[in-house]
Amino acid sequence: MYIPTLADMTAADERIRPYIHRTPVLTSSFINSLAGAELFFKCENFQKAGAFKARGASNAVFGLSDEQAARGVATHSSGNHGTCLSYAAGRRGIPCTVVMPRTAPQAKKDAVRGYGGKVVECEPSTSSREAVFAEVVAETGAEFVHPYNDPRVIAGQATCSKELIEQVDGLDVVIAPIGGGGMVSGTCLTLSNLAPRIKIYAAEPEQADDAYRSFKAGHIIADDAPNTVADGLKVPLKELTWHFVRNHVTDILTASEEDIVDAMKLIWKRMKIVMEPSSAVPLATILKNTHVFAGKRVGIIITGGNVDLDKLPWQ
Repeated sequence: MYIPTLADMTAADERIRPYIHRTPVLTSSFINSLAGAELFFKCENFQKAGAFKARGASNAVFGLSDEQAARGVATHSSGNHGTCLSYAAGRRGIPCTVVMPRTAPQAKKDAVRGYGGKVVECEPSTSSREAVFAEVVAETGAEFVHPYNDPRVIAGQATCSKELIEQVDGLDVVIAPIGGGGMVSGTCLTLSNLAPRIKIYAAEPEQADDAYRSFKAGHIIADDAPNTVADGLKVPLKELTWHFVRNHVTDILTASEEDIVDAMKLIWKRMKIVMEPSSAVPLATILKNTHVFAGKRVGIIITGGNVDLDKLPWQ
């Protein structure tokens, strides 16, 4: 297992710069007053293809040799990674196939196709996803770019927190949502090297809390098909992301479905930005655990904004 290094992050930062946005950091004095802390929202919902995963996908695609690239890329994804891989593949002019659960939001399936990717549907479980994907790779010979358990992807995601600490001085904490752990791993990679005094927290839905239970147990516990409004956080940790979580995360906090939807509405209402339910989980956990963050300067990574506007969770 190759563990990506700070040098990999720095190389990724150079490689992907032409293909991604340096996203803004926004604040809300009203939300600060609710949290009793200074919150700095790193808005990856404004990223290319609408999610932070454009970073890791672009690093993987543009790091391929011409020979590898000619066979195309493939992945399995509930949405954002597939969309972002299709975006990056389109920029390089190579084919991309994405295995997606049939229950994935229509907006995310449409987005993959919109960037030129091919969607192959599977049942909404990890086992079905992996079985269908094996067939796709056998058929195409495409380069597998895992949504998160891939050193190229983690090195790309790590560029997000590099930007954040360049944009905001004196952070005490950075918190991000956790599903498979790609963004949290990238955050760990960067901060443990460049700003080791900053504590790293992960935020997870109570109804998909396998990372929380893994963290407490000291080994990976995987759920096959959890059910949560935060559709981007339904996947389990893998060996590589577990390495970063186990060694660098201070704690994993959880939030109820109601808390997640309330936090999402609050950000839409007060900050006027579109973000998806997965992105609301960190704020939901902060508002539930204000004693942990009181008086601190907290960076929050808003991971994406790809939401089905016809099926908002409060409708």
